[in-house]
Amino acid sequence: MAPRPERGTFKFDKYFLVMEALRESGHPLTEHAPEPMPRKWLEAVHCPTYVDEVFRAAVPREKERRIGFPVTPHIASRVRHTNGGTWLAAQLAMKHGYAANSAAGSHHALHDTGAGYCVFNDLAVCANRLIAEGAARRVLIVDCDVHQGDGTASLTAGREDIFTLSFHAEKNFPVRKARSSRDVGLPDGIDDDGYMAALHRHLPEVIGNFEPDLVLYQAGVDPHRDDRLGRLALSDDGLAARDRFVVAQSRRRGLPIASALGGGYGEDQRAVAQRHANSMLAMAQENARVHQVAN
Repeated sequence: MAPRPERGTFKFDKYFLVMEALRESGHPLTEHAPEPMPRKWLEAVHCPTYVDEVFRAAVPREKERRIGFPVTPHIASRVRHTNGGTWLAAQLAMKHGYAANSAAGSHHALHDTGAGYCVFNDLAVCANRLIAEGAARRVLIVDCDVHQGDGTASLTAGREDIFTLSFHAEKNFPVRKARSSRDVGLPDGIDDDGYMAALHRHLPEVIGNFEPDLVLYQAGVDPHRDDRLGRLALSDDGLAARDRFVVAQSRRRGLPIASALGGGYGEDQRAVAQRHANSMLAMAQENARVHQVAN
């Protein structure tokens, strides 16, 4: 955990509350501590000048305003480790079927700047590295945050080996959307049934046509009806059904899936943290169920 910056509106305390909720859940889990993301892996996706600004904690104020908080030395170290967490989750998923990063999902970060509370784009960096190392030929990034994954779409645009599928509130941030491989813009107030209908319509088709080797899942809980920055109306059960469906569609095809935390906002940080914890537990349970059925 990094100390909260003096400026900015983002609440970092939800992250340790997520881990607290997971540990108190009574469900079995194994915790892993990631190594920091190597600089050259970040520079393969982000502008080296920007990477250097972050590493030196010398990000210009105009970029910090886009990010939403100042990049202190503690924050610089934190984002390297949270990006390393998505990489580690992908490695563990290839061994166990599913693994979660209890942070990151930083899908707004762009080539030469961060944005929308995101500093580096762990999803794009991880997908690029998996392919570069030959661990995967094709990577599918499924983004179910309430906000479009504009940074991920921009950073992977034109690549035939990375497919970005974004389910988001059409009228929510960012105002100017990027072009994902497939965008599913949802109307304000869509409920559990409407959301699941969209997932059923698009996700199996994309997986079947693209034939990825691994799935990265941005599992933001901000589509919840009580989220402060969301415009959708999913219930607790709706979020769980969403997460189980995404995992089931991957695991039934033998595909490893690694999730990243993504967005979740509200005045009651414990309630938000509990949604994140419930999301990860639902995915882990679905992975175990599919494994049991297969054997």
